[in-house]
Amino acid sequence: MVLRFLTGAAVVLGTALAGDVRIVEEIVAKVNGDIITRSELERERQYLEMALKQQGLTANQLQEAIRQREKDILKDRIDQLLLVQKGKELGISVESEVTKRLAEIQLEQKIADPDKFQAWIREQAGQPYEDFRAQMRDSMLTRRVIGQEVGSRINVPQSEIEKYYQEHKNDFIREEQVFLREILVSTEGKKPEEAAAAEKKAKDLVARARKGEKFHELARDNSDALTARNYGEMGTFKRGELRKEIEEIVFKAEKGYVTDPIRVPNGFVILKVEERFAPGLAPLEQVENEIRERLYMPRMEPRLKEYMTRLRVDAFLEIRDGYVDTGAAPGKDTRWKDPAQLRPETTTKEEVAASRRRKLLWVVPWFGQKTVEPEVDTRSLGMGREREAEQKEEAAPAVPAPAATPAGKPQ
Repeated sequence: MVLRFLTGAAVVLGTALAGDVRIVEEIVAKVNGDIITRSELERERQYLEMALKQQGLTANQLQEAIRQREKDILKDRIDQLLLVQKGKELGISVESEVTKRLAEIQLEQKIADPDKFQAWIREQAGQPYEDFRAQMRDSMLTRRVIGQEVGSRINVPQSEIEKYYQEHKNDFIREEQVFLREILVSTEGKKPEEAAAAEKKAKDLVARARKGEKFHELARDNSDALTARNYGEMGTFKRGELRKEIEEIVFKAEKGYVTDPIRVPNGFVILKVEERFAPGLAPLEQVENEIRERLYMPRMEPRLKEYMTRLRVDAFLEIRDGYVDTGAAPGKDTRWKDPAQLRPETTTKEEVAASRRRKLLWVVPWFGQKTVEPEVDTRSLGMGREREAEQKEEAAPAVPAPAATPAGKPQ
């Protein structure tokens, strides 16, 4: 009875599956031991479109921007996989940084419950929390690899920085400006005694900042302003862009000065003068980092492109017909080979029916005989280097076993 039931279930399931055939996924590229699927590329295109829409482009501008950048989506995905693989090969770990950053986000959002925080991430990112964490990890890992393997090898000589400053002095003529951070202790909707407690809290924060605690961390952990998520960063201001009572304080203060609590309509604000720029030509030491950045980027781009080309040359890389890697290494053959080894899609009902029957029949017990599970061809998982090694082994001539001694041991 049990045998009859299982056999019948297998036939019904096989028939049902054979009647509902659709392409579940299509593999676009194999990158060493990883694969890239069509749905991944479509997801990346959707992210690109969302990011461009936030720039306020017109419909025509949006379509043109998408057209220009979507051709590099496959290249960018291959780049990331190669960099992540290289990071693992180099033994680079960013797990502690990922955990720290997620904790910072949780603190910024003031969500103490871990389950609620993960639900918030799912809602904001539109994907599972685990996927969001993995993307953050891969992003940090790629930056670390680029910094270690490319950026650290680029040197901008001091002589070039000084030469650039002398030749571009007009670029560094500044109006008087201050760069500020803030901590806001809100009094909105609070009773008089609660407002008094808010003022006391603000005074305590000033005391802590002046004793040496990091202002940006105090802002992140205590400010009620939206700028808390950016460590209190307000930006750079010229004269006439701030409230008069605030302007009179900060434009007289030196760099690093922390104000007393200032009463504003929605609470008490504490300001730190993070940077100060006098009017006229900025001195070299004040703009040195800005110049270094200007000279660094033109060197970085070709070096990074060269590095990514080397990674491609050394990689097992196959790309399906109809897709183009715009960062392809010149002369490297990345054509899709041995398509039978890895069928990227199902095409006919007959194939599905046959495939499903093969997979289901082995589970039906055959009493009195050992059940043998079907072999799995690991070459179908895109492991190109392993496949090459197996093919070499199959092609190698057989080596006769050594003759045995009377004791049964090889001589």
